[in-house]
Amino acid sequence: MPASSPNKIRQSVSTATAVLAAKGRSFYWASHFLGRRHAVRATRLYHLCRYIDDIADECSSLSGAEADLTAIVQSIRSGISADSIIQDGIELFQECDIDADIFIELIAGVQSDLLPVSMPDLDALLHYCYQVAGTVGLMMCKVLDTHHKEAFSHAVDLGIAMQLTNICRDIKADAEIGRRYLPASLVGSLTPAELLNPSDEVRKTVQFAMSSLLTIADAYYLSGEQGLFHLPVRARLGILLSARVYQGIGKELQRRQFCFWDGRVIVSPLRKYLISARACAKFVFQQCLWIRPIPHNPALHQALKRTRPASAAVFLNHAS
Repeated sequence: MPASSPNKIRQSVSTATAVLAAKGRSFYWASHFLGRRHAVRATRLYHLCRYIDDIADECSSLSGAEADLTAIVQSIRSGISADSIIQDGIELFQECDIDADIFIELIAGVQSDLLPVSMPDLDALLHYCYQVAGTVGLMMCKVLDTHHKEAFSHAVDLGIAMQLTNICRDIKADAEIGRRYLPASLVGSLTPAELLNPSDEVRKTVQFAMSSLLTIADAYYLSGEQGLFHLPVRARLGILLSARVYQGIGKELQRRQFCFWDGRVIVSPLRKYLISARACAKFVFQQCLWIRPIPHNPALHQALKRTRPASAAVFLNHAS
């Protein structure tokens, strides 16, 4: 199939931008600090990934969603699709030299959401976080014209950190659709129903688990920021702001004493501006942005090597 016409590309970008503004407010804010080309590419990638996520989250039929995702995998492998969003993704992969197997691994993670979710342990959770978000970090490297292999591991870590934050933020929303991402190694055999109507004991258990997971997330955020040195200079600020604003969600959860039963916590526009202003004020003095970082901490990826993602070969090739 020939490349899309300029008009179709403009329409696709316009639609993707609207989706980002509506569903990814933190990323939309950060995208303003990227250069035009990188912002457009990142927006297209977000649109594609959100489209896949929505198939699982908003489906009326699990079997229908599974069939749709399987068909998308086939389209990605063939390099052609009648679906305009998938076709735009295929063209983005070609434009940025993104390995399609990385995106297919993301789809595998989303497909796992179609089954009852009761995460057994931290290794399984980190495996899942790699599938649905660490893969996005890998693809973002190519979107931002970053080809330093040293950057890939850090990009994976930033994705994992953000997904851990998502999981802590969305405990109630996930429980409402029968999912419990909190690992049994931290919360035992709690069911989604118990998370929706938590006793005092359940609240304390989950609050401790949230605190533990956000502490782990902070270690991944730190590693993610250490990799910003490898990005184009202008992109460093945009990704730094995205990371800091997202990390701010975890800090807001902590400030509210992890009251997960009250629903989703967001970072207010004022708080977002304050976080961004502080990051911008210190931008020039952030050593990780200007000095080559210390080697990546391999302990952060031990769980991935133990669980052996289906795309282990792809992962080890891109983020060894």
